[in-house]
Amino acid sequence: MILLILMNKKSISLLRSGFVLGFCAGLFLLSGCQSLPTQQVAVPAPVVKPLPIPVASHEFSFDAARNDVVGTLQVVTAGKDDTLSDIARRFNLGYEEIVSANPGVDPWLPKAGTKIIIPTQFVLPDAPRQGIVINLAAMRLFYYPKTKPGKPQRVITHPVGIGRVEWKTPVGMTRVASKVENPSWIPTPSIRREHAKNGDPLPAVVPPGPDNPMGTHVLKLDWPSYAIHGTDKPPSIGLRGSHGCLRMYPEDIVYIYQNVPVGTPVRIVNQPRLLGWRDNKLYLQAYSILEDDKRNHANLFKKSLTTVRATPKGKRDGRRQAKINQALLDETIRTPRATATPITQPQLTLQAYLDRATRVQNTLPFNATWDGDMSRQLSANDVLEMANEESTRVR
Repeated sequence: MILLILMNKKSISLLRSGFVLGFCAGLFLLSGCQSLPTQQVAVPAPVVKPLPIPVASHEFSFDAARNDVVGTLQVVTAGKDDTLSDIARRFNLGYEEIVSANPGVDPWLPKAGTKIIIPTQFVLPDAPRQGIVINLAAMRLFYYPKTKPGKPQRVITHPVGIGRVEWKTPVGMTRVASKVENPSWIPTPSIRREHAKNGDPLPAVVPPGPDNPMGTHVLKLDWPSYAIHGTDKPPSIGLRGSHGCLRMYPEDIVYIYQNVPVGTPVRIVNQPRLLGWRDNKLYLQAYSILEDDKRNHANLFKKSLTTVRATPKGKRDGRRQAKINQALLDETIRTPRATATPITQPQLTLQAYLDRATRVQNTLPFNATWDGDMSRQLSANDVLEMANEESTRVR
């Protein structure tokens, strides 16, 4: 009693607080965790950053004094219903381009989630940059509109289908002689004989319409019986499937028809190994050599490499000092992937470069010319049959 009297009020308050806390702790231990309310801490969901929209795949501006390479290497993820043919048309590529860029991927069942390389980076052909230039090895057309003063040069590029071995497309210079919309097709006697021999006789004239092999628009060349035209078989683009003419996707031929005037020069080349500079990096883009091309490509490439290194454009010193990654050069030629690869990057491998490709959405590019309607595609079996018959290229 005397002790309690001697204690001041503050001490008594502390004793009371300690007793209350101890009593509550005892109750907690006796009754378990449910005796006191618990606060749920909300864990924020991880922020998934959407992939960027694909960049342009067919129209580019570039500094013609410095650069020979346009576009960007991209990679997409295949959807569950995609075929490589679908993705190729979506990104304005041909069949051989996308198949070459993705070896080991089943063209008809790439499987959802498969990473697909989109080779929308191009080394421009070694030819004057005027009018239309067509590279048969790449199965690709390049159109250079006239450049306005003070403006960068532009190039519009589209995949094409070319002539079969027995009907090969010629190399050389010609011009656009005339243009026809909604054409009738008058097959030559030799074409009619071939079709009759195969049990598929042709009429003397095929009228305009969805079954017309020339599509909706034609640019007739100054070479008799040769033209640049549309097609009723879009998946044949990027294959050797024609009687020598140059086929284009239906959506691509419309632009070319509307923008290329009569008289435009047309130069057709066959360049399976393309070299070009972008700033101070030298790129090599290798395509499979056409099976009927018997030239000595090792010697031709050696000469091209000497020429492109001896006469660099732009910053000459930086380009002269660029050293060739010989292992990467050899790998690019040995396994042509239709992919522009910087061969002056030390220690770089082809796979490492492909791994750096820009990841984008598997959707139509923002400036696409196609509406994405797959109903006009052939069946996978039809495309496979064409690929087996016409795409017998030597690798």
